[in-house]
Amino acid sequence: MMRSLFNYGALLPLLAAGIASGLTPAEWRKQSIYQVVTDRFARTDLSTTASCDTSAQIYCGGTWQGLISKLDYIQGMGFTAVWISPVVQQMAGNSADGESYHGYWAQDIYALNSAFGTEADLAALSTALHARGMYLMVDVVTNHFAYLGCGTCLDYSIFNPFNSSSYFHPFCLIDYSNQTSIEVCWEGDNIVALPDIKTEDTGVRSTWNSWITSLISTYSIDGLRIDSVKHQEQSFWPGFEAAGGVYMVGEVYDGDPAYVAPYQNYLDGLLDYPSYYWITQAFQSTSGSISNLVSGINTLKADALNLSLYGSFLENHDQARFASLTSDMALAKNAIAFTMLKDGIPIVYQGQEQHYSGGSTPNNREALWLSGYSTTAELYTWITQLNQIRAQAIAQDVNYMSYNAWPVYSDSNNIAMRKGYDGYQVVGVFTNVGSSSSATVTLSSSSTGFTASQALVDVMSCTAYTTTSSGDLTVTLSGGLPVVLYPLARLSGSGICSSLTGRTLTPTTSSTKCSATAVAITFDELVTTAFGDAIKIVGNATALGSWNTGSAIALDASLYTSSNPLWSGPVSLAPGSVVQYKFIKVSSDGTVTWEADPDHTYTVPCAAATVSNTWQT
Repeated sequence: MMRSLFNYGALLPLLAAGIASGLTPAEWRKQSIYQVVTDRFARTDLSTTASCDTSAQIYCGGTWQGLISKLDYIQGMGFTAVWISPVVQQMAGNSADGESYHGYWAQDIYALNSAFGTEADLAALSTALHARGMYLMVDVVTNHFAYLGCGTCLDYSIFNPFNSSSYFHPFCLIDYSNQTSIEVCWEGDNIVALPDIKTEDTGVRSTWNSWITSLISTYSIDGLRIDSVKHQEQSFWPGFEAAGGVYMVGEVYDGDPAYVAPYQNYLDGLLDYPSYYWITQAFQSTSGSISNLVSGINTLKADALNLSLYGSFLENHDQARFASLTSDMALAKNAIAFTMLKDGIPIVYQGQEQHYSGGSTPNNREALWLSGYSTTAELYTWITQLNQIRAQAIAQDVNYMSYNAWPVYSDSNNIAMRKGYDGYQVVGVFTNVGSSSSATVTLSSSSTGFTASQALVDVMSCTAYTTTSSGDLTVTLSGGLPVVLYPLARLSGSGICSSLTGRTLTPTTSSTKCSATAVAITFDELVTTAFGDAIKIVGNATALGSWNTGSAIALDASLYTSSNPLWSGPVSLAPGSVVQYKFIKVSSDGTVTWEADPDHTYTVPCAAATVSNTWQT
């Protein structure tokens, strides 16, 4: 009998405060996901100095409440969904393998991990996301439980609900050359044993299915990331997915497309591990293999059932950070851009935007708060631009996601990828020559689909291009940076490269719904000014001056200090509106200076909030 400890009645008012609308798999294709290790993202006290020794592998204090407080940071990059660590009660105690801060060592699936917060806290996170028009993805482990001790000395009675050895396969360590062993033997080791659950058992399946239905309903969860998918029999997944009723993306930890792709017969989506390996190998050095990347992309395109439902990533909590392989920023920018613009749903792992460089686990699980949540970090703004152009391409063409990206050009150091039908295509040109070199690539009209004398924009540098009378184009990748081309005609009013394309004059509307008609949003801007200067905010809403600098909203400097040059002020905005804005500096003689591109984008939530920014240079 399932024992539910979720107090749904007590949570109902919290969940009713936000709008939780489930997404179909097709709708998930449009999203962009930010992966959070809950213990390492934000503390309730919002400290940016609290120590966190990754090598110690112990809890560092991240919570759901801390995450709620820093959603502006995530949404500011253009992400529309947040993937959080597993939420259930974990194994207590420390070991040579550390503590259960990561969430993958469950002992009781009917209770929450109190280190992360309460039931009300998790419900509040769901509500806060939905109020912003964002979505919640939760990590789930159905393959195993965890025990502090060896595989032959377990006390099964401490588990809930699988509290006897009859619910588990007999202890054995995995032979990875044998699929049966992969599915019935135990992950982990004899320090922390990970007893492998008999998920082929009808009663076990029924329990898991009932549990996931309840969890998703109680917390209005929109999607699941599934751990250790290849360690369970494939027949388990269709029933589990049906019981959940949400999009599920599974971890099949393998680089072989022939091994990974068939799992999509049983789950909506898969993490794109094959592409992860090819992209990393191609861009981690100036001698990386572009040819293997080209071959791999073409192979996966042929093998996969639906690449638009794959999760496309460059880093996660199980892989060494890309910056641990190379410190070259140009190579990082190429790898990130390639990952986010190819087929699949982009997934960015926390800290990637701060160019964190931790190596293999546990060093890749650094506390994000130690970065100070910089919104001017080079990769923070880079990722923001990539999310913007991807969202624009999707908005311009309903068929964009169904077009499979393919290599339209390659040589030993360069690769060009096209995604999108004629007139709506994004063509990215990438290189591994590194920041100390440049490359020149000529693209033919027959491969890109660009037409004669067509006006294009590199949306990463805001450089205008025009094709030849034959539709061909030669681009130079200066300093080893990629070029991402999109038709100028499709950028009008988008706010992308506004100096070339113009700004959108009215806010768009998200799916957010709430009772309020206006909410007070406080805009904080850190910028050093001279005596007589004024900082103002201007944007595409009437309340923000409709991009007219003469109607811009003046911010207050009463809290300004040399060490904290804060300008701040409230603006009343319509909840659910998606506004674009920038800060301007007005000197004593009336001269107006704009901060650098890109325009900021913000989805107004249902309740008052503060948006923190730093002057863009």
